[in-house]
This record gives sequence, structure tokens and C-alpha cells, in this order.
Amino acid sequence: MPEIDLIKRCKRGDRSAFDELVTLYQSRVVNMAYGMLSDSDDALDAAQEVFIRVYRGIGGFREKSSFTTWLYRITTNVCADFLRKRQREGHVISLNDDGGGETTAADVRDTAPTPEESVEITEQHKAVREALGMIKDEYREVLVLYDIQGLSYKAISGILKIPEGTIKSRLNRARMSLKKILSENMGLFE
Repeated sequence: MPEIDLIKRCKRGDRSAFDELVTLYQSRVVNMAYGMLSDSDDALDAAQEVFIRVYRGIGGFREKSSFTTWLYRITTNVCADFLRKRQREGHVISLNDDGGGETTAADVRDTAPTPEESVEITEQHKAVREALGMIKDEYREVLVLYDIQGLSYKAISGILKIPEGTIKSRLNRARMSLKKILSENMGLFE
């Protein structure tokens, strides 16, 4: 069913249509939230809050922009709220979280990394998550939307309500900040 039909059904209070929208966009919202928050539990909590806000606000969605742009804007706002709350509470990102990736052996050939490689990969992921957590929020959100979510400058401009030139500038600064922070851990990336 086309997205616009789902939205119209949602506006009429059709719960099954809303469930379809959640199913359609849940993984994208969780991935985006994880990229911005660097914490899987917070990402899941944020995604839940995003869909609560979508459910409550779908009647006000005017369809002037795409639903995805509206959804990502809500996701960005919810993640910003989570980050502000962390700053007030002094939240610490777990260093024990390896991102939840598991490897399994192949039937024909074992291509799983050795224990040493697994440790190195985990350390690299940890270093990147920590570095993402250290850069300014406005840089992180652009980096996540562009490099991780794969959105265009135009789409990001619509989500964040800033000019494309500002996005390019922030993306460049985000990458430079990440590079600087990660250069301290260059032994992990050789």
C-alpha cells in the first residue's frame, strides 16, 4: 500500500495502518537514533518516543514535505532531547557495549574473525562510538544523517531546516573532528 494511503488511514484513526508505518520505518528510526546516541538501549527508547509522537501528531502532518522528512525531524528532535537529558544527568556510555554484533561459522569455511581480530574490531567500534559522542551534537546529527543513513543534502536540509551549504560545512567539521579524536587511537586503525 502506498505510504500516502497509510498516512490518510492513520489520520482517520486506523490503528492497523499505524502499525504498518511502524513496521515500515522502525529499523531506520532505531538505526538513526543509535547513530546519534551511541547507546542501543537509548536508541530503542528514543524510537519508541518517536513513534508515540508520530501517533499523537499524525493528524497535524500537512504533507507539504515527505513523511520520511517529517519522521526524521521528529527523530532528530527526540535524540536531541535524550542528549540534553544525558548532559544534565551526566550519562556515561557503556564501554562494554560491542554493538550487539555476533558472528557465526559458515558451513563450508569459517570466515569469522580470530579472537584477536574480534577484540580489535570491538575496540575500533568502541573508539568510533566514543568519538561520535565527543563531537558537537549539530555535527553528529549531520554526520549520522549523511554518512550513516545515506540521506542527500537536500533531504537533510528539509529535516534540519538549515541550508545545504551549512550541512556541507558541518559535515566537513564533523569529519575533521572525528579524524582528530580518532588519530589519538590510530593504532586501532592500522
